[in-house]
Amino acid sequence: MRSKKFFKAEQASLVWDGPGLLAGVDEAGRGPLAGPVVAAAVILDELKPIKGLADSKQLTARRRATLYDEIRAKALCCSIAMASVEEIDRLNILQATMLAMQRAVRGLRLKPHKVLVDGNRLPALDILAEAVVSGDALVPAISAASIIAKVTRDRMLEDLHLRHPAYGFNRHKGYGTVLHLQALEIHGALPDHRRSFAPVARVLAIEKAKP
Repeated sequence: MRSKKFFKAEQASLVWDGPGLLAGVDEAGRGPLAGPVVAAAVILDELKPIKGLADSKQLTARRRATLYDEIRAKALCCSIAMASVEEIDRLNILQATMLAMQRAVRGLRLKPHKVLVDGNRLPALDILAEAVVSGDALVPAISAASIIAKVTRDRMLEDLHLRHPAYGFNRHKGYGTVLHLQALEIHGALPDHRRSFAPVARVLAIEKAKP
């Protein structure tokens, strides 16, 4: 006869980590000095496998674009969300990232049984979730989310480049490269820049101190 303790453990395993839809979640844009942080949640279709899924940072831009289209066509559902520059400055980048991930999961058309999130931190969710370090290289659904988030954000920064070509957003995508820092010093900060980030804050302080 099973002990009561064993039954409870087995029951918990069946309830909390059984079969069901699995969503992968990842973000793009934690480090840049400009633009929102973008998160994506993806539930892949096991009957429609996608070859070549990997950490988006290890893929060429052309390969990411191709996989982006394939993921959008084959996945059971995808959700893209973001936290704005204003939210990043108000909450801090970590909390804004968690908020974007939370929004992405909530935006899924289908509710997953479990969520796997890249990294070592989890957003507050009402679904079973697990953080997976290097998940974007290990879990196909997280790889897919990584690609969706990065392509989405890169396209947003390319649009920003069209409005402000002097900053070179099409090249550095908002990261603090030498080109970007030089443009900041010459042209000043845009509303799209994160004022809580040190390089931007320094430029704003210099501008404010000018007579």
